[in-house]
Amino acid sequence: MLFKGSSTYTLNSCETIELFYNIRTDLDKLEAVANITKMIQDVTDENQNTYKIMQLYLNTLYVIANTEKKIAFTEAIFKLKLLTLLGFAPRVEKCCICGEKEITHFSLKDSGVKCTSCSLQDTGTIAISTSTWQSLRYIVLAPAKKLYSFEIAEENQKQLELIAKLYTNDKLEKNYN
Repeated sequence: MLFKGSSTYTLNSCETIELFYNIRTDLDKLEAVANITKMIQDVTDENQNTYKIMQLYLNTLYVIANTEKKIAFTEAIFKLKLLTLLGFAPRVEKCCICGEKEITHFSLKDSGVKCTSCSLQDTGTIAISTSTWQSLRYIVLAPAKKLYSFEIAEENQKQLELIAKLYTNDKLEKNYN
């Protein structure tokens, strides 16, 4: 129960719905949640409608606490979806330059995927597999409740983690490790 004061809110009472106990028992999980929480604090303001971000946050906490998904992979999905909700969605449907559907690279400069020929003109692209591209599409377009319902190979997870890290640092203009 919150009460609005002259310049701040006062917390009067609360009731716990979910404890996410497993986060407290694993230092790696706790560190990941602290990083995610810091990122959310950086991109949200008080009195702002952040329902979708809160939904993403709670779903992410649940996945970290109650599943065996790799934490770095979960964080990558979170970062890409958060950027999508903030209006920084990468263009993932087709090549962001020519419209080709055969995708082989991701461009930070152009905030989207590129075909082989268009990627030759951009030296900063990251080579990605078809599976990584499909994962990017899924993350950007998926509803919140189904966001974490896919698996990809370890090599593709690494590509996704790299893209998420670089894209987040670029768009939020801050170094999130």
